[in-house]
Amino acid sequence: MARPVPLAAGVWRIPTLGSNLVNSFAFDEPDGSLTLVDTGYKGSGPKRLAAALEALGRRPDQVRRILLTHAHYDHAGGAARVVAHTGAPIATHTEEAEYLRQGRPPHYQGGNRLGRLLSLWQPKLQAAEVRSTFSDGELLDVAGGLRVLHTPGHTPGHCSFLHEPTGVLITGDSLFNFRDRTSWSFAFFCTDPRMSRDTADRLGDAQYEVAAFTHGPEMRDRARERVREFLRTHRRP
Repeated sequence: MARPVPLAAGVWRIPTLGSNLVNSFAFDEPDGSLTLVDTGYKGSGPKRLAAALEALGRRPDQVRRILLTHAHYDHAGGAARVVAHTGAPIATHTEEAEYLRQGRPPHYQGGNRLGRLLSLWQPKLQAAEVRSTFSDGELLDVAGGLRVLHTPGHTPGHCSFLHEPTGVLITGDSLFNFRDRTSWSFAFFCTDPRMSRDTADRLGDAQYEVAAFTHGPEMRDRARERVREFLRTHRRP
């Protein structure tokens, strides 16, 4: 089973499917607790997170909170189980909270036939209580400061996060990096693909040293420059 990958001091990528097909993240808090970002699939995510906690020398009750980038099953499908295992509260963007509470993920692209068909077969979420919400621009009290970047389009409340003390950016599903090839998130998995591409520009404006993807390995060398180059050269009409 893949082990946690250190991204910076006190920041780890946790593979919840494969070695980097789907990733969650952990932040070390000053009091020794952890904040998790995303929980993976209902099947694999909680098991992988439990193994990661053990590898980091932490107990389940040391998880302080769970943040969710968005309410798709590969990122939030394991949320209810992780809450039951750790007792940690969930926080998500205000526009994403009701999907979690109802166990109903956002629909895929309504104007695309494949998107509509996939929406019919999209796995449901196990309903989970959302204790708090956040909004664009907030600086969350996470490991010295985690900035919320609302990047809607993949889902209405999709968010990326910038850890300002270490310069680690979590892109969420705004951008993928499968096999070290950066790409847009697949259009048929988006609520609004055009909006998803447009709001990804925010990732070029932020200041960071490491770009960490929820799908694919991280970028460490010239991360911001490489993301900006992709956004500049791959703009679609």
